[in-house]
Amino acid sequence: MAETSHLNRRGDTVAGIRSMDIGSFGLRDGSHRDAGSEPAKKEALAHSLKQRHVVMLSIGGSIGAGLFVGSGRAIAEAGPAAIVAYVLASLLVVLVMRMLGEMACAMPDSGSFSTYAGKAIGPWAGFMIGWMYWWFWVLVLPLEATAAANILNSWFPQVELWKFCLAVTCLLTVANLASVKHYGELEFWFSVVKVTAIVIFIACGAAAIAGLIPHVHVHASPNLFGQGGFAPNGWTPVAGAMLTTMFTFLGTEVVTIAAAESKDPAREISRAITSVVWRISLFYIGSIAIIICILPWNDPALTKIGSYQAVLQALHVPYAKPMIDSLILVAVCSCLNSGLYTASRMIFSLGARGQAPSVMTYTNRAGVPVFAVLASTLAAFAGVAANYLAPSFVFEALLSTTGSIALLVYLVIAVSQLRLRTRLHTQATLKVRMWLHPFLGLFVVLLIVGALGVMVSGQAHREEVVATLGLSAFLAAVGRFHQKRGKSGSR
Repeated sequence: MAETSHLNRRGDTVAGIRSMDIGSFGLRDGSHRDAGSEPAKKEALAHSLKQRHVVMLSIGGSIGAGLFVGSGRAIAEAGPAAIVAYVLASLLVVLVMRMLGEMACAMPDSGSFSTYAGKAIGPWAGFMIGWMYWWFWVLVLPLEATAAANILNSWFPQVELWKFCLAVTCLLTVANLASVKHYGELEFWFSVVKVTAIVIFIACGAAAIAGLIPHVHVHASPNLFGQGGFAPNGWTPVAGAMLTTMFTFLGTEVVTIAAAESKDPAREISRAITSVVWRISLFYIGSIAIIICILPWNDPALTKIGSYQAVLQALHVPYAKPMIDSLILVAVCSCLNSGLYTASRMIFSLGARGQAPSVMTYTNRAGVPVFAVLASTLAAFAGVAANYLAPSFVFEALLSTTGSIALLVYLVIAVSQLRLRTRLHTQATLKVRMWLHPFLGLFVVLLIVGALGVMVSGQAHREEVVATLGLSAFLAAVGRFHQKRGKSGSR
């Protein structure tokens, strides 16, 4: 590789703390290396993300194709009561992001919650959740690439599907390899498109419900309380819908990873965290409310063509399909772009803590962890190959672990904040504080454990949760072995 001579070894966590020494907190390090055994170098990740990049990342990070398409499946599963699943999931995300923001403002780090878990619970926990999170994105990337390829193939059927899949992935990989500023610029415009589309959708839906659109008659009450009632399938499916919802929410935490590469991480994270409440409320709950007011929950179009397109067709909006296809293409490209970035930074952080191959910590002159990006991309291509070449059940079995990983990530964040709060508070002035500590934090833990318990007790999502818990137990065991081997090797 031409740039190999420009790569520099990174021996400590990239973002780190600029104005504080982590060791002064008296926290356990997430690796087996001695703190300070290798001095922090001036190279490594660049801090070139601008304020507008971080702001739009915080807005667009939680908006994926799942909102435009997947929300229909949640509504079909739980009926109008799906909005309860979105409200509970939104509440959970808001509280978890507040907890994560408290730690991230005090200790900005590209490893985010994986680093904090290593300090609060133990190196094995940081190892486990870091690799779980990387695994999530590696499996999601092929899905996003395939979704983008399917849309492009429908426009240009003469080009084979796999060629579009390869082209989209390579294009966004090149953007991630160029510099973090290119990633931020792409995400900025992706987010602008998504946010604009959602605002227009909600405005049109509200106008239709209010009777302001000629020749469109919407009767919200029968859609909400008819067709079997508000919860036609009972309240148990709400927990399953919540799992689907959590899958779409995962990505909100990306801002705490990306902000570590801005010029003032603490300030940018603080701004993003304080705005998460209105963002989640407007984009998700607002959209779901519009959908269930306009369409019956058992309308087959919700799952066949997706919720957004079904609503636009019900409102007689011309060219609804090409508009939504374009929007979904932007959303999946945004997710693919963010996924490559997030996966590379997570494995980079694991390498910096000695929990992944050290080559992952090499950066080029632009401050990009080249091998971390390439490793994540190659793993994604392996996923694409598995999707096309392996029996369908193989890839589906792998993919089944992704749905409940979000809940596991949030559980680890909550436990980490509860354990770190006292030590952080005594050593620094917290710019972001968790509300009603520790009561709301304990409520988050109980809510997540309860949701997982309900899912295990049912048939629909039992295999997903069991697979995720089995994988996490395996990685935790590997992390403990790695920790013990590191301790014995340092003697």
